[in-house]
Amino acid sequence: MTTNDGAPDPGAPADADLMTASVDLAAALRELIELSATTTADATAVRSAAELVRAATGQLEGPRRPLSQLPRLDDPAARRRTFNPVSGVANGMAPPLRFRVTDGVVSAEATLGAAYEGPPTFLHGGMSALFMDQVLGDTAAVNGLWGMTAHLELDYRGPVPLGRPLAFRGWVEETSGRKSVIAGSIALADAPDRPLVEARGIFVMPRPEKLESYFGSVTDVSGAHRPPGNPGDATVVEQV
Repeated sequence: MTTNDGAPDPGAPADADLMTASVDLAAALRELIELSATTTADATAVRSAAELVRAATGQLEGPRRPLSQLPRLDDPAARRRTFNPVSGVANGMAPPLRFRVTDGVVSAEATLGAAYEGPPTFLHGGMSALFMDQVLGDTAAVNGLWGMTAHLELDYRGPVPLGRPLAFRGWVEETSGRKSVIAGSIALADAPDRPLVEARGIFVMPRPEKLESYFGSVTDVSGAHRPPGNPGDATVVEQV
């Protein structure tokens, strides 16, 4: 993989073919999950589909990485977390959100379907919290303020509709020492200044001894110790 100027991309995965295949699998899983929540097929068709899914699952059976080992497609130094449940391009659970940053403000757009439904036709409130936690955390990280969520509060100003483009934003409100206060919002993409959800989070960089106790066993695929703990651990964002 190369950059726009033809130079090697330092953030490119070591196995580009595996990355392409994994992203394709995630896209297929998203289609399946959405269809499973909206199909009007009868029980016979649904049972047949379940058998096919189980057969496909068998194709991936075999040795699995331990949870303490990062996926081989991940590279924290390049801000790539491939299986993140919000922004991971290889995670079938993720929409995925793709972030960009302008003058320290992080933004993203996505259209969410029935897989994320809470009240009929609207986004589940817990999903709003999941998305905002990621947006605020990435906002902290890309501003050099990496930390773990210590407090997260949301105000639900109105229900978030499914099937319509949404705008997600995050910005730094204040920072002091190891603590940062980050705010953000979810709104309709065509009305970004009228938030449906407002969020505010406190992110704290753990002390070295806490980092060691939390992540002391984390390695990359080679076995090298690769704990998080710096702004490079954020999800990939596009600089605008």
